[in-house]
Amino acid sequence: MNKLVMEFNPTNQSLCLQQLCESNYQKLFKLIPNLLNVRTAAIGVSPRHSQLQLTVLEQSAYTLTVELTHCFSKNPALKGIPQVIIRVYLDACLAEVLSDHVRDNVSKVFQDPGLSYEIMHYKWRLNYFLQKVARSLFR
Repeated sequence: MNKLVMEFNPTNQSLCLQQLCESNYQKLFKLIPNLLNVRTAAIGVSPRHSQLQLTVLEQSAYTLTVELTHCFSKNPALKGIPQVIIRVYLDACLAEVLSDHVRDNVSKVFQDPGLSYEIMHYKWRLNYFLQKVARSLFR
């Protein structure tokens, strides 16, 4: 999956990142329609997929930060992978991945805000990963 993420690199990454975050927001609410009613944690199970776990990390009037874990593998060593931390912007209808099971939060990786291209590319890969995970859940 990482090879596919690295190969797709749009020219206008800023616009595409916004569209990706909008799409991720829609997919997240399709996956968890009652997301706004979850106060601490929830577990979902479907016949075709393994367990989906959601933990609310932070909640305010306009944002929600959650951890989403879905185990695709039967291997117990991989339980809880992939794991993503997602900030949901309720007023803007965006869902931005802050980190995943492999990559740290962008603020930990890039201390220099002047590295805008590298930051954008890093955010693109994080959010594209969620897009692919969400797509596989709806098959």
